[in-house]
Amino acid sequence: MRLTVRQATMQDAPALARLNWRWRVEERGQPGPDRASFLDFFSTWMADHRSTHLAFVAEVEDRLAGMAWLMLASRVPTPTRMDRRTGDIQSVYVVPELRGDGIGAALLDAVLTQARDRELEHVTVHSGERAVSLYLRSGFRDGQRWFQWRPSID
Repeated sequence: MRLTVRQATMQDAPALARLNWRWRVEERGQPGPDRASFLDFFSTWMADHRSTHLAFVAEVEDRLAGMAWLMLASRVPTPTRMDRRTGDIQSVYVVPELRGDGIGAALLDAVLTQARDRELEHVTVHSGERAVSLYLRSGFRDGQRWFQWRPSID
């Protein structure tokens, strides 16, 4: 198996949109707009967020096999650390027929290499149950102080 992982470009936007659609709508059955509207929106969104969301793609034999995103953010400066850039890993996905072949680990390695190169203070991820062991093997620790707030919808 010939695996290539690289940072995505804007030329990859339509393929990333199709991959996202496959994952969320076709596999998980999540509701969404019509496919064409989503594909158009996704490409525009990717262009608008190039400075804060870095996409990575995995290709097997020149076929798109997975993706991962690194969201970049800046925290409020402190007297001891004025540059407090952080990252959040998002939307890590490998097509079902190629799971278990190390593609997710290769994507994660590329994302974390980028995080190191950018000297991020820390990187977070919200993981599904199946991927917890991948993140733990890559050096993540279970964050016992991570909280989430969502507005109540009445």
